[in-house]
Amino acid sequence: MSKPIVAIVGRPNVGKSTIFNRLAGQRTAIVEDQPGVTRDRLYIEAEWLSHRFTIVDTGGIEVDPQDEIMVAMRHQATIAIDEADVILFVVDGKQGITQADKEVGKILRATKKPVLLVVNKVDNRNVENELFEFYGLGLGDPIPISAVHGLGTGDLLDEVVSHFPKEDQEEYDEDIIKVAIIGKPNVGKSSLTNAMLGQERMIVSDVAGTTRDAIDSMLALQDGTQLVIIDTAGMRRKSKIDLPVERFSVMRALRAVDRSDVVLMLIDATEGVTEQDKKIVGYAHDNGKAIVIVVNKWDLIEKNDKTVNVFTQNIRNELGFMQYAPIIFISAKTKQRVHRLGDLIKYVAEQHAMRVSTGVLNSLVEEAMLINPPPNDKGRRLKIYFATQPSVKPPTFILFVNHADLMHFSYLRYLENKFRESFGFEGTPIRLIVREREEKS
Repeated sequence: MSKPIVAIVGRPNVGKSTIFNRLAGQRTAIVEDQPGVTRDRLYIEAEWLSHRFTIVDTGGIEVDPQDEIMVAMRHQATIAIDEADVILFVVDGKQGITQADKEVGKILRATKKPVLLVVNKVDNRNVENELFEFYGLGLGDPIPISAVHGLGTGDLLDEVVSHFPKEDQEEYDEDIIKVAIIGKPNVGKSSLTNAMLGQERMIVSDVAGTTRDAIDSMLALQDGTQLVIIDTAGMRRKSKIDLPVERFSVMRALRAVDRSDVVLMLIDATEGVTEQDKKIVGYAHDNGKAIVIVVNKWDLIEKNDKTVNVFTQNIRNELGFMQYAPIIFISAKTKQRVHRLGDLIKYVAEQHAMRVSTGVLNSLVEEAMLINPPPNDKGRRLKIYFATQPSVKPPTFILFVNHADLMHFSYLRYLENKFRESFGFEGTPIRLIVREREEKS
């Protein structure tokens, strides 16, 4: 299931990034008392009252001196309405209502989406008089907060989660592998979908951003394995967005990743790995999805006997956090090696769902500790009492230890490498959770 999306919208300098950081529980966005500081669209996972959701900081509206701020504001609000499950419309409690706020209020009143009017920069609890004018926006009761001081944010989150849509039944049977194709615009996602399906299922164009929606297509492999291919709108850096409709296309891609079991991360062979590629695939990695790196447009590269190795090493260097992902070089246009993707998807999906017996797992941990003893500090030595695997997709392991603070990340990485050497887990992240407990007498 895709997680609910909460979009934060509002004119520049009302505190959207500060609210984003406060709700996310960490400082992720750059906060500065100057309009237009947020250059990239940012998203982060958050949790409140057992609800997991994605918060999207839309960024300050890029105000071009030649454009009217209200025009840009209308575009942003319209797209947020279309994509988000809950919209936080942020206004400045100290400055009061502006004409831009009124323009957006008109748009938001016409939608059926939940819209919460958030009055930021309110540091006084006795704010009835200060809030009175905001009722004029016609968006219900204003919610006063101070994002800087954290006042009122708990009440705001209570209200946010109360508007989440009810969880529906899973769209597809559990044995159907759901595959999201993601990547920058114009990297060949729709062309790859067509090549895999063997028909012109998507409209293919060389104009970046042709695909506006995530579209599902069924595909049956020769052995009867069923796949759902989800083609997504491309994601691009905010500085390169020309059409306003693309400003929230990232939301559709996030939903597709959330719904998927396996992610095909397309990289343009003529460009190599870009910063935007890292951000896109990083979301899939952080959410524990099986991943295949697909280098497209391989037919456009002049090759020799070292080309594949050089490309592979460059990708490994750039995507150091996901050495586990297999790499395949294809051409969606000529269909070179596209036929191999079905088996590769099936393989990483199996790795993603692999379960290791408790006995075998603990034998491996004991062997790993004999080869490389756990770290110690000031007379205390780390002991791993027991290991278990509570879940899959991704494979997740809990290590019960005596002193959790002694578990250095380098030793966790050593154990992860041992797990991969013994069990594979190719194409999937694995999670190691450390829990402290007293030693049994």
